[in-house]
Amino acid sequence: AAIGAIAGLGAVVFYTLLTLATHWFLSDIVGYTVPVPAGEGFVHASHSFLRGWALPLVVTAGGLMSGLLVFNFAPEAEGHGTDAAIDAVHENPRGIRARAVAIKIVASAVTIGSGGSGGREGPTAQISAGFASLLSRVLNLSPSDARIAVSTGIGSGIGAIFKAPLGGAVLATEILYRDDIEPESFIPALVASIISYAIFAGFENFRPMFATPSTYHFADPRELGWYALLGVICGLVGLLYAKGFYGLAGAFGRLPIPRAVKPAIGGLLVGLMALGIPEVLGTGYGWVQQGLVRHALLGMPLWIVIVLPFARILATGFSIGSGGSGGIFGPGIVIGAFLGAALWRVLEPVAPAIPHGPAPFVIIGMMACFGSISRAPLAVMLMVIEMTASLEALAPAMLAVGIATLIVHRSDATIYRSQKRTRNDSPAHRLQRSITILGNVRSAEVMAKPRLVLEVGTPVTEALSFMERAGVPGAPVANRDDLFVGTLTRRRLGELQPGDSRTVDGVLDPTAVTVQESVSLDVALEALSTTPDSWVTVLDSGQHPVGIVTTTDIVRGYRRAVGAALARLSGVSGGAVQVEARVHKSAEAVGSSLRRAGLPPGTVIISIERGGGLFFPDGDTVFEPGDLVTATAPEDTAAALRSLLCAPSDERGHAMTGSPLT
Repeated sequence: AAIGAIAGLGAVVFYTLLTLATHWFLSDIVGYTVPVPAGEGFVHASHSFLRGWALPLVVTAGGLMSGLLVFNFAPEAEGHGTDAAIDAVHENPRGIRARAVAIKIVASAVTIGSGGSGGREGPTAQISAGFASLLSRVLNLSPSDARIAVSTGIGSGIGAIFKAPLGGAVLATEILYRDDIEPESFIPALVASIISYAIFAGFENFRPMFATPSTYHFADPRELGWYALLGVICGLVGLLYAKGFYGLAGAFGRLPIPRAVKPAIGGLLVGLMALGIPEVLGTGYGWVQQGLVRHALLGMPLWIVIVLPFARILATGFSIGSGGSGGIFGPGIVIGAFLGAALWRVLEPVAPAIPHGPAPFVIIGMMACFGSISRAPLAVMLMVIEMTASLEALAPAMLAVGIATLIVHRSDATIYRSQKRTRNDSPAHRLQRSITILGNVRSAEVMAKPRLVLEVGTPVTEALSFMERAGVPGAPVANRDDLFVGTLTRRRLGELQPGDSRTVDGVLDPTAVTVQESVSLDVALEALSTTPDSWVTVLDSGQHPVGIVTTTDIVRGYRRAVGAALARLSGVSGGAVQVEARVHKSAEAVGSSLRRAGLPPGTVIISIERGGGLFFPDGDTVFEPGDLVTATAPEDTAAALRSLLCAPSDERGHAMTGSPLT
């Protein structure tokens, strides 16, 4: 509920700032009125620029202002915020800085308000995701709950700004992965999304963003052929959008000029383009509204309708790929809308079974283009339905979206590069699934007492000296009431200059991951996976630092858990023994999978420790030299298992052990 409230209020703040920036930059200075969709006032575009010479200057100035803000104060606010929020879910859900959120709001309002091509969803997603990250730190949420909170923030923020609460809730589950979903986020996202929508719409209005001129009814199966064609076009152009956007971003990245200046160059290019194609300015939602209406679409030059999707790809790459701030969801919606509009314009005079109005083609184009390249087809379908109040378009949309998604899926492309393929590729989920046995050991059982706890107010030079004497890479920091406030590491301190007068208060990391002493080691391991350090602080219920858990402690706890699990097998494995062996480079099993290694009958490979990591193998896991294998085997075949894994001379036992389970 709190995340939803902040998402709704954040959407109101950003929408207001963007409206003011657009009015000031484009209306007052350039003398041009940007069109607005029906749900936001239904304003038509100006027929010309009152001061056309000022347009390139204004868009350039907006890019420069955005670049100076972002790269001087919060470089992580560069580009489209949704990708940064997705990355935070996977890597460090507690690590989004409040400063980055504030800079993102202002920089995005300036970038888009001055005419840059971008969407409103990126900033709103980062606002609510940033608050969820802050909430995770304040409440000391577990890593899994923090992930759910941040993904809920993403969905509720985007759902609010588009007035699409159900689509936003589904987006929270779909947008994190290319080929998977995060079902744990769905119910929290439902609550947050309806609250964020109610607050935003309460300030604005409860009308859908777009108005469709008439109710569409799918009643002619022959239409499906044209929607299938639209799906093919949307899938291919979706791929072009992703490749074109990141290609332009890479080209800007290679320019040998200061990063803060690059958005200004992008702005200049957009401003020059807009002199001939003003439809590339701003969000473009007003042009989508005109594309939904037959007479308005027919009044637009055909070449503009056909060229606009590709011009939008260029303009978005110039505006956001150059380092400007804004979303890429909105431009994807506009690109898809005009792909549908262009196909309808071309087919309408000559093809049979074409709807009288362009609305179904425009609506389905929005769904198919961005739903496919965002790898969130269901969420985008629902969002567009809510944005256009067009439930009747859902049936034919299923075909177009399915075809477009299949095309994108075969190329393995996505517009959000922070997405993981599946939950198994997310660091936290991979660890959760591979070492579930750690759930039997509490953090308090293996943690070590902190060698050092720093106090607020300690000079950084003294803190570094304390860490060197204690032989630790870092330490928790507590206030005078012994309450945890963050951590300080040598890595964070960097190279200290002589006479450095700072105290630990100004350089500590308040977003550092912590765990409660009552949690199990699988939670602690998940926490370790989200931090660059090899240790996490353990807190008691009163938020006092009481311990440190390191990777070594995790290994020790794992071995304890394995031993306990093996002991529990004694009731069903009479005569079995535990075998632990280090795979020798000349062992017969090296290079073979478990399925093909010729393991003795009755052998159960429980775990493999490799390169400091622990996992449960499957039949396709290949034995590698140095693997520490833990297994059970019948007593009469244990020797054969050892000889399979170890060197012929290793028949003593220093590299492996065998102990009865009974």
